[in-house]
Amino acid sequence: MESKIIQRYVIFGIIMFFGLVIGCMTGCPYYSVYQQKMEGEAELAKANYSKQVQVQEAKAKMESAQYNAAADTIRAKGVAISNRIIGLSLQHNEAYLHWLWIDQLEKNQNAVFYVPTENNMPLMLNSTQAKGTIKTDSTAKK
Repeated sequence: MESKIIQRYVIFGIIMFFGLVIGCMTGCPYYSVYQQKMEGEAELAKANYSKQVQVQEAKAKMESAQYNAAADTIRAKGVAISNRIIGLSLQHNEAYLHWLWIDQLEKNQNAVFYVPTENNMPLMLNSTQAKGTIKTDSTAKK
C-alpha cells in the first residue's frame, strides 16, 4: 500500500512538472506580449510627461519675456522723462555744462581732444594740455 501512495505522489509530481512546463511554454509568449505592452505604456507616459515639462518651460519663458518687456518699457519711459527734465534744465545753463566738461577732463587723464583752428589744421591736445588751455581761456573771459 505504501508503494501505491508513493507511486501516486511520483505520478502526481511528474504530471505537475509537465503541466508547469507546458504552462510556461504557453504562458511565456503571453507574458512577453504583456511585458512589451507595459513597457510601451511606460514610455508613452514618460514621453507625455517630458512634453508637459517642455510646454511648462516654454510658458515660463514666455511669461518671463513678457515681464522683461514690461520692465524695459517702464525703464524706457523713466529714462525718457529723465532726459526731458535734464534737457530742460540744461537749455539755458551753459555755465554748468562748461563746469561739467572741465570736471570730465580732470577725471580722464588719457583723453585726446580735437580742436579745430581757423586755417583748418587740427590741433590735438591731451587732457593736461586741454586743462591748461581751458583754465587760461576761462580766466581770460573773466
